[in-house]
Amino acid sequence: RSVSKVHDEWFVDEERVRKVVGFPEKRIEMPNDRELACGICFENCPYASMSAAACGHPFCSVCWRGYISTAINDGPGCLMLRCPDPSCAAAVGQDMINSLANEEDKEKYGRYLRRSYIEDNRKTKWCPAPGCEYAVEFVVGSGSYDVNCNCSYGFCWNCTEEAHRPVDCATVSKWILKNSAESENMNWILANSKPCPKCKRPIEKNQGCMHITCTPPCKFEFCWLCLGSWSEHGERTGGFYACNRYEAARQEGAYDESERRREMAKNSLERYTHYYERWAANQSSRQKALGDLQSLQNDKLEKLSDIQSQPESQLKFIIEAWLQIVECRRVLKWTYAYGYYLPEHEHAKRQFFEYLQGEAESGLERLHQCAEKELQIYLEAESPSKDFNDFRTKLAGLTSVTRNYFENLVRALETGLNDVGPSTSQSTGIKNTTSKSLGGKSKTGKNRASAAGSKSGSSSRGVDDSNIWTCDQCTYVNPRSAKACQACDHQHR
Repeated sequence: RSVSKVHDEWFVDEERVRKVVGFPEKRIEMPNDRELACGICFENCPYASMSAAACGHPFCSVCWRGYISTAINDGPGCLMLRCPDPSCAAAVGQDMINSLANEEDKEKYGRYLRRSYIEDNRKTKWCPAPGCEYAVEFVVGSGSYDVNCNCSYGFCWNCTEEAHRPVDCATVSKWILKNSAESENMNWILANSKPCPKCKRPIEKNQGCMHITCTPPCKFEFCWLCLGSWSEHGERTGGFYACNRYEAARQEGAYDESERRREMAKNSLERYTHYYERWAANQSSRQKALGDLQSLQNDKLEKLSDIQSQPESQLKFIIEAWLQIVECRRVLKWTYAYGYYLPEHEHAKRQFFEYLQGEAESGLERLHQCAEKELQIYLEAESPSKDFNDFRTKLAGLTSVTRNYFENLVRALETGLNDVGPSTSQSTGIKNTTSKSLGGKSKTGKNRASAAGSKSGSSSRGVDDSNIWTCDQCTYVNPRSAKACQACDHQHR
């Protein structure tokens, strides 16, 4: 911001200013019976109806109101409003706006002023949620770019996309672009269609014989396998369901390149579909969980309080469980984008990642089922249940274990799975301290329970279980050398 003083008056550099400098309204000191000529309408007006900015150029109130109203209706540029005199660069301050503009224009001007403050401040940003009018201030040194608005929407401060830990902003940008780009459409066309030999339009064959007729106006008839004219085909070439010409040409290598391209496109499409469907499924589950949480807060919690004869303050463990489910669904969703861009040649990391992801998904499903299915039993009860306290202990325990596991999963992925050994062969190279990425010392000095998966999931994902064992009580993954669980002290059998 640049301000220069000339002839005892302050003028604002037009190119450098970013905020409005409020100059006081200047009244012309003249006898009340005198009249002045307005510089806009050129009418002679009484002194009392004349106003001027700090520069002293007088204009009548009617012209000022029209000038200010037009500038405000033109948009945020009104924040840099200048004196109407073409040769003058004096700023029109907020005090003149408040004294001369109508209420509607003053409200608009105030919105523009607040927006200018937010957008010029590097520590504040508008919440990107649709319809939200809150601004969020970022606390430096928080250790994460994920922030939460009062409207409950979480987003990344760095890229303003939705919160996406443990995936970095560059990966999120590539994933979103891939989901919306035409490249996957072209891959699908290449993998599932062939061009008409005559008009070159892509044609999909989903059933029937090899006799293909292109759509009007082309109507060219050809063989699906060799793309030759159907008039040259018949019983001698294999009939309607085979083509001898194609088989002979294929053996000679005539179709190797086109078949290879089609196969590559098909494999690429199948791999992308695998990750995208699971990414979208977790997004859908998260939205449903948000709806269930809102329903619980609006009426079900009060109903449960009446049935079980317990105050709502003692039922907060249910809200905490659902909040954890919502957060874990978000994390699990983005692990599929992480997995899609994990290099194929890093076999050890990929297998270890799939193991961690499977354990996380298994643990989250247990928590989700407990909070959804088992809670329903107590909502439908007609009187207080004797085992409700057991349900409280179980749900609170699952919430804690799942939270710890996901916190350590995020930490492991953000550090690039550093606990995986250097082996690049097909077998995994997990170190003896594999459990380090699943649990570690917390700030209080206690070991954090961190494995939330079932024991059956470990062997099915190609991970060497000879160096680890899973606790039967809390599902924490421990090194083989440990005689007791590092999380709950349960003895290993």
